Amino acid sequence: MTSNSSASNIVSVRYASALMDLAGDSKKLKDVEKDILSLKAMLESSEDFASFVEKPVVSRSVKLSTILEIAKKAKLSQITSNFLGVLAQNGRLPYLPSIVKAFENALATQRGDMVAKVETAFALTDKQTKELQAQISKALGANVAVDVSVDKDLLGGMIVTVGSTMIDDSVRRKLERLERAMSHGAQEVKKSA
Repeated sequence: MTSNSSASNIVSVRYASALMDLAGDSKKLKDVEKDILSLKAMLESSEDFASFVEKPVVSRSVKLSTILEIAKKAKLSQITSNFLGVLAQNGRLPYLPSIVKAFENALATQRGDMVAKVETAFALTDKQTKELQAQISKALGANVAVDVSVDKDLLGGMIVTVGSTMIDDSVRRKLERLERAMSHGAQEVKKSA
């Protein structure tokens, strides 16, 4: 993980935690959870919205007024609308997709659900994600939330991490093991010759 993505992750977790705390203190966690699901759906279904959120060239004042208008039309709660406003004012709106993920993970942890971090070479469909979640939940005998991210360097397969256990079934790792085995075999042949 690069230091830039690590810093991004820290920022996202902090903002998500602040939103959870605020929603919990205001006894509006259900409303905010519903809003987060709406924002996630908007990010996934609207390229225009996702592009707007991530564009650094749009001024903060334009982002602020636009995001507040979007929140109003989407009928998001006051807490979520205010939160989006803070993100826009602080220049943190590009972090919204990772804040949504961090919020979902924090909520799953709060509920006692396990969270499986899954890295895949290609984006999974909703159906594939649900099937994967069901398979992991069945294997672990517990309700598991899945946090899926894409890492094209894997070439294929996936890496699943639950707690401190990691299962690396990526094509990249298989190729590395094959390369080591062939290198070791070649060294053994040289020694015996």
